Amino acid sequence: MPQLDNYIRLSGFYFFYFALLGALVPYWSLYLKSFEFDAQTIGTLMALLQLSRIVAPNLWGWMADRSGRRVEIVRFGALMTCIMFLGIFWQEQALGIGLVMLGFSFFWNAVLPQFEVITLNQLGENKSRYSRVRLWGSIGFIVTVVGIGALLDFINIRWLPWLMLGLMILIWINTLFIPKPVSSLAAKNNAPAGEKFLILLLRPQVIAFFAICFLVQFGHGAYYTFYSVLMVEVGFSRSEVGLLWAVGVVAEVVIFIYMHWMLQHWGIRRIMLISLVLCVVRWLLIGWLPDNLPLMLFAQTLHAATFGTLHAVGIALVHHYFTERTHGQGQALFSSLGFGLGGALGAFVSGLMWDDFGAFPTFALSALASFVAIVLALIWIHPGKAQQNN
Repeated sequence: MPQLDNYIRLSGFYFFYFALLGALVPYWSLYLKSFEFDAQTIGTLMALLQLSRIVAPNLWGWMADRSGRRVEIVRFGALMTCIMFLGIFWQEQALGIGLVMLGFSFFWNAVLPQFEVITLNQLGENKSRYSRVRLWGSIGFIVTVVGIGALLDFINIRWLPWLMLGLMILIWINTLFIPKPVSSLAAKNNAPAGEKFLILLLRPQVIAFFAICFLVQFGHGAYYTFYSVLMVEVGFSRSEVGLLWAVGVVAEVVIFIYMHWMLQHWGIRRIMLISLVLCVVRWLLIGWLPDNLPLMLFAQTLHAATFGTLHAVGIALVHHYFTERTHGQGQALFSSLGFGLGGALGAFVSGLMWDDFGAFPTFALSALASFVAIVLALIWIHPGKAQQNN
């Protein structure tokens, strides 16, 4: 565990970063709906948030691994996020909103993967305790998703960008206090890492791992884009929608607290397989019976598995499959193929399906993607048999 002051700085970043996510993911689609955009337009715009993750994390990851200036890159990305987002206050057309979303997300999506590397560098030999730091992100998400949900029952949804801008500024301020890395790998080792990275990347088990990441986030595309819209349509208030989102993240916090114990006793492979099965269950429940409150509460607790455990397992596998010098690129690819390409395509496809086919077929497709991921994990994910690279 890092020293107390570093722990606070690291945890503070996760708190504010995911607090912004708690404002953006549940409520941005409602903000877009206030402009009377149709489902396809909303799905396309939400996909843009993920689209920049395909390129941005890899670009910044390569620069960070090459230069060793990871902290400076995180600070620059956080500042540019604030600057690019300012344009949203003058946009009311889909094209203008989309361009602003592409601009700020290009920098915002580059920040977290590099901060994950900083965190694990600070943890040193205690990498398994990552979840204890990361849980503060979940707490930040809960605070904003509940608070803003309640607030939006009294104020217009058009105030949402102002709340988000405030959180972006707090993220940037926090980056000014994050600890410097323990060592600069780029300064110590000038050998090119690109060839080594490709060798590691092209192993079958690594390709399967990234395919699973893609499928998991593809499955989340409909959830992140239309869950709040669906809940409002079946009769829940915005404050109740916020509480439903919070239930999922509270379950995620509990999982993060016990993740260290779970990894030690159950192992990566077993946790991944159980979590993927629960993905199938969750998406089918949301699509089938969205107006059933007890089932929706249960489905939201499954967020602990569909996001919490799978995210922690993904972080662990990146550090298992890649060397220390290629962690930045590995972490960036984890973000870009999963949250980027998978999330963007999931959001876009759900937008195409929503009006014509409805909720159940859309979420059934999410469940199918998770089922394919189960098959891949059964065949290829055996981390105990893979050579450790660290």
